[in-house]
Amino acid sequence: MGWKDAFEFASYVVTVVGLPFAVWVFFSEQRKERENEEEEAYQHLSDAYGQFLQTVLANADLQLRTNAALPNPTSEQNERMLVIFDMLISLFERAYLVAHKAHMTPTEQRRWNSWDDYMREWCRRDDFYNALPLLLRGEDPEFQNYIKRVAQEERGSPVLTAT
Repeated sequence: MGWKDAFEFASYVVTVVGLPFAVWVFFSEQRKERENEEEEAYQHLSDAYGQFLQTVLANADLQLRTNAALPNPTSEQNERMLVIFDMLISLFERAYLVAHKAHMTPTEQRRWNSWDDYMREWCRRDDFYNALPLLLRGEDPEFQNYIKRVAQEERGSPVLTAT
């Protein structure tokens, strides 16, 4: 076997073994990169929710982490509460647009379930639920449908439309 034959044989080996391996490595790296980007997006959302909770803590007089709505809030408290709820709806919409998919992997589903839990928790609050028609104006229609369904499941009655 001469050099020419050896190089020809080596080129066949590269074509048959090396090229498919290189393609596999490429797609494997692409998948890992996509997973890292999704994890980073999820982490940014989680950090944003943590910052939101700092806002809630800074407004402890509104009692937003209790199960019941604040009895007889002042007009200033109502205004702050509405702004905080608006921040929350924006965060929920961003989470929905970034993390929700019709068909999710088990990892994506686990990530989404935490956001679904947050939405359900807030929809059980009377003040948040009653503000939903106002808060949802101008939001993404698919997100509106999703959170309205969540609210209805949690409350047993549909969300009214803003007038």
